[in-house]
Amino acid sequence: MHEMSIAHSLVGIIKQEMDKHGVTKLLRVKVKYGRLSAIVPEALETAFEAMTMDTELQGASLETEEVPLVAKCRECHKEFSPEGDLMIMTCPHCSAEFGHEIISGKELYIDELEAE
Repeated sequence: MHEMSIAHSLVGIIKQEMDKHGVTKLLRVKVKYGRLSAIVPEALETAFEAMTMDTELQGASLETEEVPLVAKCRECHKEFSPEGDLMIMTCPHCSAEFGHEIISGKELYIDELEAE
């Protein structure tokens, strides 16, 4: 479960940002993740809760939002959102199957922090 190591990293980043801005109580965190990042939102929420238990961050809510997968076709250069099996991403415009550029869908970042 790589969500535990991600939650550990999130907690470290959050603490740094809170120190930098002089806040002591975390209320909410919003994390955006790409479809290709293989994040299981429920597992990340559980890991975050476990990592913040008995700390100054305990009780903060974690919100997650999936960033859709968008690819740019290597042949016709049109953007599309692949569906179904992601091993073969067939372009709906020209039917090319491989070598597309991933425009979005690999992200993993903190989008918002709410603290006081």
